[in-house]
Amino acid sequence: MPDNLHIGMFTNTYKPVLSGVVRSISSFRDALTESGHNVFIFAQEARDYEDEEPFVYRYPSLEIPAYKYPMTIPVSRTIDKIIPTLHMNVIHCHHPAGVGEVGVRKAQELNIPAVFTHHTRYREYAQYVKLVPKNLSEKVIGSWLLDYMTRCQHIIVPSELIKESLASSYGITERVTVMPTGIDLTPYKTADGTAVRQKHNWGPDQTVIISLGRLADVKNWPLLLDAVEVTLQKHPEARFVLVGDGPERPSLEKKVAKMSVADRIEFVGRVPYEEVPAYLKAADLFCYASVTETQGLVTLEALAAGLPVVAVDASGTSETVSDGVDGILTPEDSQALAEGMDKLLSDRELYRQMKKAALQKAADWDINVLTQKLLDIYAQAAADKKAGYYVQATKADDYFSLNWRKFFR
Repeated sequence: MPDNLHIGMFTNTYKPVLSGVVRSISSFRDALTESGHNVFIFAQEARDYEDEEPFVYRYPSLEIPAYKYPMTIPVSRTIDKIIPTLHMNVIHCHHPAGVGEVGVRKAQELNIPAVFTHHTRYREYAQYVKLVPKNLSEKVIGSWLLDYMTRCQHIIVPSELIKESLASSYGITERVTVMPTGIDLTPYKTADGTAVRQKHNWGPDQTVIISLGRLADVKNWPLLLDAVEVTLQKHPEARFVLVGDGPERPSLEKKVAKMSVADRIEFVGRVPYEEVPAYLKAADLFCYASVTETQGLVTLEALAAGLPVVAVDASGTSETVSDGVDGILTPEDSQALAEGMDKLLSDRELYRQMKKAALQKAADWDINVLTQKLLDIYAQAAADKKAGYYVQATKADDYFSLNWRKFFR
C-alpha cells in the first residue's frame, strides 16, 4: 500500500452525536491525519451542525423522535459520484447496516479491502426489538452479522471477550484483531477544570462525582442513580454530575426529582468533544453502571483525566479498569456500587494511590501506538484482498440463510 493512504470510514453516526463509536472514529481520524493520511468520513446528515473538518460526506437522515437518534438513509447520487474520485485504498466500516452496508458494497465495486470494527454486542440488543421473540431476534441479528463479516477482509474487536464471542458464535478465528480505541492524552494533560467548576458553581470544597454517556436505557442509568442517592446521603459534601443527553433524560430527571438529594444532582446535557477533558478534570471521581460496553472508552477517558473509577464489573469496563488498582469494580447492584464510592470518598490515601495509578494506566492506551497497529491491519487486508481472501466462518449453519443485501439495493 502507498505511504499516503486514502481511507474511507463509513458510519451511521458521527459528530455531533456523542457516543463511543464516534469518539473512536474521531480519535483514529485525527491520529491518521497527523501521520499524513487522508481520511474520508461518510456519515449521517446533521442539521444545524457545521463540520469543522474536511472530507465529511453526509447522507440524508431522519431523527427517531423516541430515541433522539439519527436513522441514516444511505442513498446519495452526489456521494456515489464523489466516491470514485477519492481513490480510496481501504474502506473501514463501523456498522453492519445502513452506511456500513454501503461501505462494504463500495469496497467490492472498487476492488479494495473492507475492514469492519465490531463495536457493539449487537445480539444483546435483541431484547429491545418489540413484538418479536428474543430468540428469533437474536437469530436474525446473528444471520445479518454473519453475512456482513464474511464480506470483509478483517474484523477489529475492542476486547478479548468480543473475539471469544466471534469464535464461539460463528467459528471466526482468523483475521480478527483485538484493538481498543486509543486516546490522545494531550488534551487531558493540558485541560483545566477550574473554569468548569466556576461555570456550574461547584464549590472548592465540594466533591464532584461524574458520569458520562448517552442517556439510553442500555446504559443502566437508573441503577447508577440509586447508588448515587445512597452515596450523597452519606456524603453531604458531594454532588453528582451527569454529562450527556438522550431519550431517557426525561424519565431520569423525573426519578431524580423524587430524591431527597435532587438539589445535588445535575444534568449538564451534551457538551462539545473538546470540552470533555475539562469536565472530567473538574471532577473528583467517575462512576459507571453500564453492562453493555464492548470496551471501556468512557472509563479510559476518566482514567486519562486522573479520576479513579467505580463501576459495575462488566465486559469492556473490566478490560479498562483494574479492580483495586485504579478503580473499584462491583456487582451489578446499587448498594455495592454505593459502597465502592463510599470507600474511595472516605479513604483519602487509597484515593491518592488510585488517582496516580489511573494516569499510569491511561499512558498504555496512547492513540499513536494503536494507530500504527491499525495501519498494519490495513496492509494485511490489502494483501488478503489481492489474494481473494475473505473472513471465514465455520458455524454458518447455526443461522438463517438470508440474502440481506437484497434489502439495500
